[in-house]
This record gives sequence, C-alpha cells and structure tokens, in this order.
Amino acid sequence: MSIRFDNVTSGTLHQFSASAPSGSVIGLIGHGDSGIAQLLAAAPASTILCPNLAALDLPARLQWLGRPRSGAVTLVASTDPELLRNAVDEIWWLDQGQLAQRGDPGEVIAAYITSVITHLRTQPSAALHPSLRRGDGRAEILSVVALDHHNHPTALLQSGEAACLRVEVRYNAAVEDPVIGIMIRTRIGMEVYGTNTELEALKLGPVAAGDTRTVSFRFQCMLCPQSYTVTAASHDPNGVWHEWMEDAISFSVADTRYTAGVANLRAKAELS
Repeated sequence: MSIRFDNVTSGTLHQFSASAPSGSVIGLIGHGDSGIAQLLAAAPASTILCPNLAALDLPARLQWLGRPRSGAVTLVASTDPELLRNAVDEIWWLDQGQLAQRGDPGEVIAAYITSVITHLRTQPSAALHPSLRRGDGRAEILSVVALDHHNHPTALLQSGEAACLRVEVRYNAAVEDPVIGIMIRTRIGMEVYGTNTELEALKLGPVAAGDTRTVSFRFQCMLCPQSYTVTAASHDPNGVWHEWMEDAISFSVADTRYTAGVANLRAKAELS
C-alpha cells in the first residue's frame, strides 16, 4: 500500500509533502531537529517503521536487513547513513522539517555528507591539549593549528584537499639553529607522517630571546576518514628539545565515501 504525506505540519515539520509507492523502502537521514521523529509519528498505521537502524545490535540489524519485503511501505531512519546505502530504494534527507533532497541513495548520502562537512569545517580548531610537554625551556610552542584549503582554521579536513599544519614558537633564549617539526599519528598512536624544517631545508635561525617563528607545513590531505593527533616540537639539530608537545591538537578527516585504512590512495578499479 502506498503512502502520501500532504502538507504535514507537526513539531519541526512544516507543510511536508512526499509520497512513496507500495512495497518501497525509504531511508530517512538528517541530524539535529530534522523532523524525522515527527514524520515517523505521522506515518499511516500500515507503514513498517524503523526509527534508527544504527541503534540496533548486530543480530537485530542483520535480521532486519534480511527480512523479506512486503507490500507495505517501509520508512527506516539511521544516524549512520552508510547503513542505508544498499538497503533502501530511495533516501529522503530532512533538514529542519523540510525535504532537502530525495532520490538515489548514493547521490543523496554524498550530498548530505558534503553539507555536514561544509558546516563542520566552519567550527574552530581545537585548543592545545597536550598529553605531555617536555624540554629545556628555551622555547615555548604558542599554537598548533590545522588549516583547510582556504587557509581557515578548522578541526575537520577534507580528504584529498590541500591542508596545512601551522606551528608558532616563541624563543625564551638565543638559539643558533632551531628546528621545528610535526608528527601526525592516528588515535591509537600509529605514526602516519612526520617532517621538520631541517628535512625541508628551511633555516629558522639564529633566533634571539623574544623572537617568534611561525612555520606552515602544507600538504595534500591524502588521509582516510578518521581522527588524528599532531605532535609538535622545537629542538636543536642534534635532537635536544626546547619544547616537545605530545598530541598538541587533534583533527578529523572526512570524505563523501567510506575508505578503510590510513593512506587514501584514491585507487581506480578497472576490468582487465
């Protein structure tokens, strides 16, 4: 049996209209006060409902995904859109009670994730929260900031785009040949990438007490979506630390598609 919503106004929903044919499975995505809960409440009694597929434990989720279809319309919401990609016929993306987009699951999920990423990238980057600080005190790391491709501070980088890690250091004593470096790690501590100004042939000194140096390490963010930390340090060429700041900041990497691992090689599959 098909269903139809005609100008439904309830809570966040405002004159919401949409319809679905008999036997179809419709995925619902959105965040915050999207109106999904009100839409499910307004559905006809014949509709099969799943308020949040992601909240089901694994056996229940697999059982739900493997159940036979019937003539009734199914509305299934999920806080994890990826669970819906291959499980539904169409996706409705609700945003503040309005239908932002509907259609092919892959296209709508990609548009939704892009929207979320765009919003989150406007949020400020994290303040310094090092798990460990050590050194002889000849320098102080003032800031470590992640920058997006627009050179804006952010806590969320887009996989594949230009990015930057900027380190600002103030020297409390004269240093003949200071070196500033970074190390990116995964959240479980695996080293992903590290470099420093000596390796990059960038000379910073000599510096006097009170001098500051700001170094921008620019790179293409070819990382897979997950969380990372940045360790920053100022030291002598022989490795004596002026200041070492372990896990100074954290940042996340996002993408419009799931990719496993750490290095996003962006491989292309072809039949040969």
